Amino acid sequence: MSEPNAGMFHKILIANRGEIACRVMRTARTLGYATVAVYSDADAHAPHVRQADEAVALGGLAAADSYLRIDLLIEAARRSGADAVHPGYGFLSERADFAQACLDAGLVFIGPPPAAIRAMGDKAAAKRRMREAGVPCAPGYLGERQDDDTLLAEARRLGLPLLVKAVAGGGGRGMRLVHDIAELPAALAGARREAQSAFGDPTLMLERLIEGGRHIEVQVFADAHGHCIHLGERDCTAQRRRQKVIEEAPSPVVSPEMRARIGADAVAAAQAVGYRGAGTVEFIVDAQLNHYFLEMNTRLQVEHPVTECVTGLDLVEWQLRVAAGEALPLQQHQVPLHGHAIEVRLYAEDPYAGFVPQTGPVLHWRPADALQGRAPGTAAFGGLRIDDGLAEGGEITPYYDAMVAKFIAHGRDRDDAIRRLRAALCDAPLIGPVNNGRFVHALLDSPAFRQAAMHTGLLDDWAAQGLPLLQRPQPDDEDWALAAALLALREGAGRRPASVGAWSLTLRCGDERRSLRVQPEPPAAGHGGTRGAGVRVTPAQGRPLHFQQLRLDDRLLRYQLDGLQRRCIALLAPDGLRLVRAAWAFAFEEVSPYPATAVERDPRALRAPVAGTVAAVAVQPGDAVAEGQALVCVEAMKMEMWQHAAAAGRVAAVHVAPRDAVDAGTLLIELDLATTETKEP
Repeated sequence: MSEPNAGMFHKILIANRGEIACRVMRTARTLGYATVAVYSDADAHAPHVRQADEAVALGGLAAADSYLRIDLLIEAARRSGADAVHPGYGFLSERADFAQACLDAGLVFIGPPPAAIRAMGDKAAAKRRMREAGVPCAPGYLGERQDDDTLLAEARRLGLPLLVKAVAGGGGRGMRLVHDIAELPAALAGARREAQSAFGDPTLMLERLIEGGRHIEVQVFADAHGHCIHLGERDCTAQRRRQKVIEEAPSPVVSPEMRARIGADAVAAAQAVGYRGAGTVEFIVDAQLNHYFLEMNTRLQVEHPVTECVTGLDLVEWQLRVAAGEALPLQQHQVPLHGHAIEVRLYAEDPYAGFVPQTGPVLHWRPADALQGRAPGTAAFGGLRIDDGLAEGGEITPYYDAMVAKFIAHGRDRDDAIRRLRAALCDAPLIGPVNNGRFVHALLDSPAFRQAAMHTGLLDDWAAQGLPLLQRPQPDDEDWALAAALLALREGAGRRPASVGAWSLTLRCGDERRSLRVQPEPPAAGHGGTRGAGVRVTPAQGRPLHFQQLRLDDRLLRYQLDGLQRRCIALLAPDGLRLVRAAWAFAFEEVSPYPATAVERDPRALRAPVAGTVAAVAVQPGDAVAEGQALVCVEAMKMEMWQHAAAAGRVAAVHVAPRDAVDAGTLLIELDLATTETKEP
C-alpha cells in the first residue's frame, strides 16, 4: 500500500510509555494535535496515560505482551480514531515491520520509511552499505555464517579485545565484550539469547574494539524533498555496560573542522538509505580523533534534549512537520549552536552494587523543586529541564527500562552546565528505589569527566577496581545526629511521657548502628508563631550537637547548627527517616530493643535477586551441580543476573521456566546438598 497523505493527520497515537511518551505529547498538543496513549496493566495509572487526550489499554505486564504487540497497537489506533503513530524510542521504534503495518493500516508513521529502517536495522548489512558510501568503519566480521567455529576463527583473525554484537541490536542489548578467546563461547551464547529475546533475531557480528575510544554521534534530519542536514554532534562517552549515562553537546574534543567531517559522513550515511525524519549516526572515535561508523539509530534518541538546548530547536516538532510533508526549515549553514548542554540519565539501579536494577514505590519525586526560578530548558544560556514519566506515589516496576528520568542543563559553557546540573540533582532527588543520582552527581565533578578524559570502558574499569566514586555513600556524624533529633521529636509528640526529658536511641543506616542520647527542648515562641524545636544530641563518641529551630515543612527541613542555618530534604515515614544529602537518600531506622532472629541464606534455595523475568534455566531436576555453577538467569531492566550454586549438590526441583515473571525472593531452584550423584539415564 502506498504511504498515506502525510499532510492529513490530526490525532497521534504514541506507541510508547514513560518520559518519551510525555515528551511527544507536549509538543503535539502545542501544535494542536490530539494525542492517544497506550498502556499495559503495569502502567494503568502512569503519568503518560493521564496526560493524553485518550488512552487505550493493551493489557499484559511485560513489554512482549503489550508495547511490542503490533496487532494491539494498530487496533488501538483504529479504536481511537488516530491517523498517525509516533513510536518514541525503544520498543518498536526501529522495527520496519511495525512501520509497514502502520502504512498498511492507512496510518502516517512519524519516522523513516520502512526500507530505511530495514537497511540500517541489520547492523552487518548497514556497515557493508556504509563502506560502499565511503563512510569509515571499524574492522569486523559481517558474514552470514553463524556457527561457533566460524566466529571463533574470525575472532582470532580480528584480534582481541572485540565486541560480539547482535545485528538487529541497539541500546547495548545483545552485546558482549571479549578480552580472552576462552570467553567467546559464553559471550556468543549470551548475546544470541538476549538478541533473540529482545529483537527476535539471534544473528551476530564481530567488531574489533577501538580501545580507549569515545562515543560521538551526529543528529541528522531529512525531509521528503531531498534535503538532509546535521544538527551537530553529541558526546555519549560516559557509559556503564555499554549503556549511556551522560550525554553532552557539543563534544569537548570535537573541533569545528572535525564537526564538518563527521557531520558530512553522517549525512552521507543517511542519504545512502533514502532517509527521512530524525536519525542519529553513531561513531567510535579513537585517541587520534579518527571516527568509525558504529550504527544508525532510525529514531529519536533518548539524548535529543541536549541538541535541542544548543540549537534552540524542537526536534519533535521537526518530526511532526516532516511527517506532514513540510520541508526542513533550515539549511546546513543556518543551524545555530549556542552554549553547552549536558544530560544525565536517572536510572533506578544501585551503582554501588554492580548497577543492579531496583524497583518499588516512588516515595518522593518533585522535579518542580529544581525548576523554581530557572529559565526554560531551551532558553539561550539559561536552562534546566527534567523529562520524566514518574509520579509521586507511583511504582517503578521490573518490566521496562531502568531509566526513569533525564536531567538536562544548558549553560554558557561546559562548567556552567555542570554546575547547574549538579545543583538540580540535589534539588530534585528521587526517594524510593535506590538510584544513580548521587553517582552521576559525583561523576560530573570527577577529574576524568571535567577534563574530557573519559572513554567508553572507563566506568566499568572503575567498578572493577572499586574506586571511591563507586563506593556506597556513608552518613557523617551530623547526619546521624540530625536523624536522631528528628526521630526524637516524633517520639516525643505524644509517644513518651512529658516527664521523660532525655533518652537513648539506637539507629541503623545500612550495615552500621549507632546509639545516641537525645534531649528535646520545647519550641520557642517567636514573631508570627513558633520558631521550631530544639534537640541536644550526644553520640556515644564525639562532640554533642545542639540543633535549633528544627522545622519540617512539606519535606523541606530547616535547622540551625553552630549558628548556621541549613536545609535539606527529609521524609519521615512509619519505617524511619530518609535524609537527603548531595542527591543521596540515607535511610535511617530505629532499631528495636528486642533482639532480632538472624536469618542465614539457605544454600539449598536459589531465589530471585530482583523482580523480573526468567531468561534461562540451565539445569533440570536430577542434574549434579558444582559449587559456583550458573543455574538460572533472571533478567530485569535490560540486565541479566545469573544465580549460582552456593555449594555442590543435585537439583531437587526447578520451579520456573523461561519467560516466567518472578518477584524478588521467588524460589527458583532447590538443591539437595546431601548427594552429587548424577541422575540415572
